[in-house]
Amino acid sequence: MSKVTQFCVGLPDQPGVLADLCGALRTADVNINALFVSDDPDCCWVNMIVQPVDAARRVLQEGRYNFFTEQVLAMKLANHPGELERVAKKLAAAHVNINYVYGSCADSGGFTLVINVSDPSGAAQALRA
Repeated sequence: MSKVTQFCVGLPDQPGVLADLCGALRTADVNINALFVSDDPDCCWVNMIVQPVDAARRVLQEGRYNFFTEQVLAMKLANHPGELERVAKKLAAAHVNINYVYGSCADSGGFTLVINVSDPSGAAQALRA
């Protein structure tokens, strides 16, 4: 498990804007490792874990995208029933609230879980136990 930088990008809820964002990142050789897209009455939010972080920040700044960054937890888990339950129980026992969670599955051998929590340090400590 590690703390990683997540980019939260606000986009107009219109056809083609996600494609444009992905194209700008591709041009700068930025890889998207995990992605979550949700809509809001005012815009569409794209939360993503990318590499390299500095290149992504430059692309977003130069493209005048509306974005912010935050620290989230990313962890590799086995891809079988009960893994998310195990993590959620440990966080609940430590009184850490899960704000949201999303995942990215590269293959059947495992997946990456991205968690935004109320207390990243407390979560990190609870999940090490």
